[in-house]
Amino acid sequence: MLLERGLRGLCILAVASQVCAHIKPENILWGKAGPPVAVGRQQNGPPEANPEDTVESTPEPPPESSSEVAPEADIKPDEEPAQEPAEEPTEEPVEKPAEEPIAEGEQDPDPTFESEATPTERAGPSCTNGPGTRGCWSPGFSIDTDFDAEWPTTGVTVTYDLELTGGTCDPDGSGPQPCQVFNGQYPGPLIEANWGDYIQVNVKNSLTDNGTALHFHGMRMLNNCPTDGVPGITECPLAPGDTKTYTFQATQFGSTWYHSHWSIQYGDGTFGPLVINGPASADYDVDLGAYTISDLYYGSAYEVGIQSHDNLQIDKPPPFPDNIIINGTNKNKEGKGEYNQVRIEKGKKYRLRIINGSTDNSIRVSLDGHTLQVITSDLIPIVPYYTDWVLTAPGQRYDVIIEANQTVDNYWFRADAAFDCYCLNKGPGGRSIFIYDGASGEDPKTSASKIPNWGCNEESPLVPWVPNVVEGGEEQFTSQAVNLQFDLTREGVSTNGENVVLWGVNMSAINVDWSKPTLEYIQEGNLDFPPELNVVAVPAPDTWTYWIIQETPGTEVPIPHPIHLHGHDFYVLGRGKGVFDIKESPKTLTYDNPTRRDTAILPGGGWLVLAFPADNPGAWIMHCHIAYHVSDGLAVQFIEGIEQMPLGDEQWQQQCDNWRTYALTAPYPKLDSGV
Repeated sequence: MLLERGLRGLCILAVASQVCAHIKPENILWGKAGPPVAVGRQQNGPPEANPEDTVESTPEPPPESSSEVAPEADIKPDEEPAQEPAEEPTEEPVEKPAEEPIAEGEQDPDPTFESEATPTERAGPSCTNGPGTRGCWSPGFSIDTDFDAEWPTTGVTVTYDLELTGGTCDPDGSGPQPCQVFNGQYPGPLIEANWGDYIQVNVKNSLTDNGTALHFHGMRMLNNCPTDGVPGITECPLAPGDTKTYTFQATQFGSTWYHSHWSIQYGDGTFGPLVINGPASADYDVDLGAYTISDLYYGSAYEVGIQSHDNLQIDKPPPFPDNIIINGTNKNKEGKGEYNQVRIEKGKKYRLRIINGSTDNSIRVSLDGHTLQVITSDLIPIVPYYTDWVLTAPGQRYDVIIEANQTVDNYWFRADAAFDCYCLNKGPGGRSIFIYDGASGEDPKTSASKIPNWGCNEESPLVPWVPNVVEGGEEQFTSQAVNLQFDLTREGVSTNGENVVLWGVNMSAINVDWSKPTLEYIQEGNLDFPPELNVVAVPAPDTWTYWIIQETPGTEVPIPHPIHLHGHDFYVLGRGKGVFDIKESPKTLTYDNPTRRDTAILPGGGWLVLAFPADNPGAWIMHCHIAYHVSDGLAVQFIEGIEQMPLGDEQWQQQCDNWRTYALTAPYPKLDSGV
């Protein structure tokens, strides 16, 4: 099911400064009350830590596991909502607060810390994390810490057990749908830890006819590439009946998710939220926890993937999703199903961790009558800004603070497909209800604020709280860009013989071999990679790497693509419409504290320039996070620091042996790119 025509014209230039299987649903009925999260620990605040407990390069081995149980979030998804189907509101918009509002997209001149602590005081032993001191964390660490350079080591390991089973689920009342889920839950159980903890996840594949592998989206996996969970690149898939333990340190903090990276499996529910507690760039009273939004197809994701591939061959879009699900539930267009409900108290501030786990839809979210204060983009804390709507592409996350300052009532939370990102959805729109204490149990009658008309563009401004500079980037990049000798308007694969690689995806779509991952080539000392692996080497470690991603003119469907990077956060130097001009476009780029994140939108018919330091030895993948696009090959992998690269151990090798044995008699062949 490899890419042939539908995404023709997307190309990537890498500039170094040196340099599907068809589902057979198991007959297990899934219900809302799945088994509880296995073993986990979470305390209400940060752990005590010694300011000398910092790590600058390699995480230390994990300590013994803890067995404390993680508390449930303050969200109450199972409370009974009103049974009448919602109608689109016709009433006047909710009255805004009397105080002078901050303009749309405007940054807060005071990041709303109630205390007047300095950065030094925030990292001091007397400053503890709480409602008025969210910038503090533990001795030596605070919101002002650059977590790429240092992080705490808590001496704690949190452990979770995830078992993948097949069967059916019914998120929106439309009847049983084929699902493959962890611990019987859709989405999967919350994995929660504190900044600096080790996380240990024991995965068992109890499917009978499908493999799996687990990726922890956005986690750096520093010096830990074999744990990245990408079959055909960092490991072989887990065969039916096999188990694997993923262990890594939470060197970052914030909101993200885990999901299967085996074909398009996560479209059938093989995903769940991951929260790393840490400091924040604005104060709040209550953390509502993870809030997943995702599109829903009626039918197997594998079947939809086949249809999507067939459509691409005749220049048609993939099938449209049938609904949008919020925290595992919603009503369908017939009014069946349930709305997720969140209870809030007037006068308090709430943190909401929004995670887009869609396979296709970019989604805009808002809460009627309330302004959203945005405090993170992906795992990067930012200088807070205010907006009414937030655009989230597949794979992206935003943490927002909501102040409960309106009349006691019920309010619609909206999650709608972003039409200007070429996203359509056949459902009534994602809806949940935020209920003030003392309000009735009726469906809201509130109205939405005006949807912004700035197109499928990244949220702005996304200014990182901890400033960083791409050192020497302007001189390095500009000097190389002006000497590029190939035509950016043409498709194909070419190189300047030095540091530049041009990738035309329809000419060379990625197609991994599940039975022989890239790390095994490197383990054998064999760097003669087959062309279908789409490998780009970064020869010198600890150097800046620049990427120009261009969607070339003439592409049949010039749509935006959410580009996701493994093993690093990238710096978004710039983006634009049309063809990247090697003489003029570099002048528009930002090198002084540019936006940092792990998933960014490539404009339809335009270009995107990214940079990141090659400081994490391993084999990593960069890909579009629209599941059906990466399934059709829209990805490239790169290797860095071969001499320092961690390789698989005996357990890793046994997993590959188990998969190769299973593959000899597997009932369904590999039909797509594998990732």
